[in-house]
Amino acid sequence: MSGRQKVLVGTLAVLLVAFFAVAVGVGGGDQGRAAEPPGVVERLGRLAGGSGTVDPATVRADCDRTGDVLSFVGDCELGVADPGGLRTLVLRSGRAFSATAPAPRDADLTVHAEVEPSDGAEAVARIAVDRAATVLLSCPGGVGCTVTVAAS
Repeated sequence: MSGRQKVLVGTLAVLLVAFFAVAVGVGGGDQGRAAEPPGVVERLGRLAGGSGTVDPATVRADCDRTGDVLSFVGDCELGVADPGGLRTLVLRSGRAFSATAPAPRDADLTVHAEVEPSDGAEAVARIAVDRAATVLLSCPGGVGCTVTVAAS
């Protein structure tokens, strides 16, 4: 190995150690929460224009619906109209529920999320949708659920 190559390898090693040290120093060590993204993430989202949310009026349901509030026991199937781009379907409830939906883009998989209220806040499911999709909501324990299709 020539002297020039040794210097290059040494410089790369120092840069890797420096990047690692910065990454460890920046991390707070706390577990993150998807419902509360760091400020940097939110600013980058606004800068990029954000993906927006699904208009609740474009969501149909096979369960009882009053305005944007769904009421059901067991399961409820939602039909989300094609949003014309990547959007987020936001579902909120005062009790635990689960949601199953197809992954966006060309991914050949289904995403399942179980959400529950924490720290006095409501349970929130955020589901990425980029085409017409069917989302299945379930309420654990065979009791009634009330879920709101929210605008944010």
